Amino acid sequence: MATWEQAWTAVDRETVAKGGWAGRVGFGERPVLVVIDVQNYMVGIRGETDEERFPLACPDGWPALEHIKALIAASRDARVPVIYTRFALDPLIDDGGVLNRKLSPPRGDGIYLEGTFGSEIVAEVAPRADEIVITKKKQSAFFGTPLQAYLSDRRIDTVIVVGGSTSNCVRATITDSAAYNYHTIVPAEAVFDRIASSHEVGLADVQRTYGDVLPSDEVVRFLRGRGQRESSGN
Repeated sequence: MATWEQAWTAVDRETVAKGGWAGRVGFGERPVLVVIDVQNYMVGIRGETDEERFPLACPDGWPALEHIKALIAASRDARVPVIYTRFALDPLIDDGGVLNRKLSPPRGDGIYLEGTFGSEIVAEVAPRADEIVITKKKQSAFFGTPLQAYLSDRRIDTVIVVGGSTSNCVRATITDSAAYNYHTIVPAEAVFDRIASSHEVGLADVQRTYGDVLPSDEVVRFLRGRGQRESSGN
């Protein structure tokens, strides 16, 4: 049983089966890899635990980053677009809206304020000069951003979502991706959350309704296979 399946009780699984939920969406023909908010404030510094400086860091962030790195490399090799998002709020004005009323983190260089170390994308997965980086103010990568226009221009039909956190920005992006009728794929080991139960329930809900939760290695194999077909001209 996959980790996320533990979020369902036996009764839940019967309900899913009876309702015909959790069907397979599958991959389309033109994928994109969307890397959600893999920023320093989300993971802290590798090998260090500094909860005062990085109060919002996710415990599972660094292990997930290894899978994200593999997916980025496979995407680049296959000439699949990689689009990054970063969440960054202005330290001088209230552009966080409701979030600023729900969450009041201490100020400093280890959170998501624009211009801080925390707001920067982790160097190990830094975007190339020719890759798009979108700064967003809300959870979904689609809300108030040009992401949909970029995908339309590239005739994308498959959105592979990685990053964090599973129950917040990843889930909101996945929900909107499915609403736009994209084949939505989530490599399970390449997303992470601060709260284990939220991570598991979030992935279970994605599998039930919005897309396919797959092993990261399976998604890497898909991308590599696409790269081989591109190289052979087939």
